[in-house]
Amino acid sequence: MAHPEISQRARGLSPSPTMAVDARAKALQAEGRDLVNLSAGEPDFPTVPQASRAAVEAVRANFTRYTEAAGIRPLREAIAAKLERENGIRYAPEEIAVTPGAKYALYAAMQVLVDPGDEVLIPSPFWVSYPEQVKLAGGVPVFVPTREEDAFVPRARAIAEAITPRTKLLVLNSPCNPTGAVIPPEELAAIAEVVLRHPRLHVLSDEIYEKMVYDGARHASLAALDEEVRRRTVTINGFSKAFSMTGWRVGYTAAERPVARAIASLLSQTTSNVTSIAQKAALAALESAEAEVAEMVREFGRRRAFVLERLSRMPRTRCVPPGGAFYVFPNMQQALGLRLPGGRELRDVDALGLALLEEAGLAAVPGSGFGAPVNLRLSYAASIETLARGCDRLEQFLRSLS
Repeated sequence: MAHPEISQRARGLSPSPTMAVDARAKALQAEGRDLVNLSAGEPDFPTVPQASRAAVEAVRANFTRYTEAAGIRPLREAIAAKLERENGIRYAPEEIAVTPGAKYALYAAMQVLVDPGDEVLIPSPFWVSYPEQVKLAGGVPVFVPTREEDAFVPRARAIAEAITPRTKLLVLNSPCNPTGAVIPPEELAAIAEVVLRHPRLHVLSDEIYEKMVYDGARHASLAALDEEVRRRTVTINGFSKAFSMTGWRVGYTAAERPVARAIASLLSQTTSNVTSIAQKAALAALESAEAEVAEMVREFGRRRAFVLERLSRMPRTRCVPPGGAFYVFPNMQQALGLRLPGGRELRDVDALGLALLEEAGLAAVPGSGFGAPVNLRLSYAASIETLARGCDRLEQFLRSLS
C-alpha cells in the first residue's frame, strides 16, 4: 500500500518494466547466477573515443561550471547543423534545447504542451515511458493499435480515426522501440496530411534510433515534410544510442521558438544544464564520430540477421523482421497456456518472461509493458556469442513446453 503522504501523481506512476528486468537480471548475476541478459536497451559498444577524449580535455580545462540551461551554444549550433544536413529540417540554435537524456526531452516537451484532460495519441506497441509521461502532465493516453501484418507501422487512417476535439498531441517513434518499425516515407506523408487537417494537433517525433535502419529501410523526419508540420512538431533525439553514450545523459529537443523557450524555462527550474563535461563530449561525437557510428550499425545489422535466422527455426514463435533499432519482438502466442516440465502453466507473457529468467537464465522483457500482451522484447545489443547463448536457451525452453 502506498504511503498516505505520497502524492496522487506519484501513486499513479508505474515503474519502467524494461529497467526493472535489467536490474533484476544484474542482481541475479551479482549473486553468481549464470544469466544471458537480452533486456537492456543500450549498445554494448564503448562510447565513441572522440567523446571520451573531449570529456577528459574538458575536465583538464576546468570546464566544470554551470552553462546556459538549454546548453552551450556550440553544441546547439552543431545540433542545428546536423538536423539541416541529415534530416532536412532547419532550426536556429535558439530552437534547440539540450536535455539530460532523450527521456527527459520527451518529458519536458509533454510538460510544456499538454494540459490536464488533453488526449495524447500513442501508437501501440509503444515505449513504456510514453503513457506514464502523459499522465504526469495530466493528459490522457489514447492508444492507436498497429498490426503485426503491417510490420507494426502506424497508419494515418487509424490515427485520423482516433482524433477527438480533446486530442492535443501525437507521439511518433520511428524506428520504434520495441517493434523496430520504420515508418515509410509515403505513410509519413499521409500522417503529415492528417496533422495539417487538425490545427490543434502537435507531434512529438522521437527519432533516437534514426541511425539504426536495415534492409534498405530509410529514416525520414516528419518535420522536414512541411513548414506548418515543422512548426507543430517537436523533434526528439539524443546521443545515447548512436554514439553509445547512455550513461552520459545527453538528449535534445528541436521546436519552434515559443516551445523551445518554454522547455528552456522548465530546464532552468528543474535540472538546470546538462553536465558541462557531457556537453563537450556530445559536441565531439557529433562532429567527428561518423565512421564509428556506421561500423556499429553494420555490426547491429549482422546481429539482427543472426537472431532472425535463429528465431525462424524455433517452435511456438514468429517474428516480424524489424526495420530499425536493435530489438526483435517475437509473437509468443503459441507458447502461452502451455506448461513447463514441472507442470507450471504459462498463463500470460509476464509468466513466460519470469519463467525464462528463473528456469532458463534468459532475461527478456515481456511485451505487456509495451501494450503487447503476447510479445517478448529481446535486444540484440550484445555480442554474437551472447546472442547465440540466449537463442539456445530460448529454443530449449520453447521445446520443453507441453
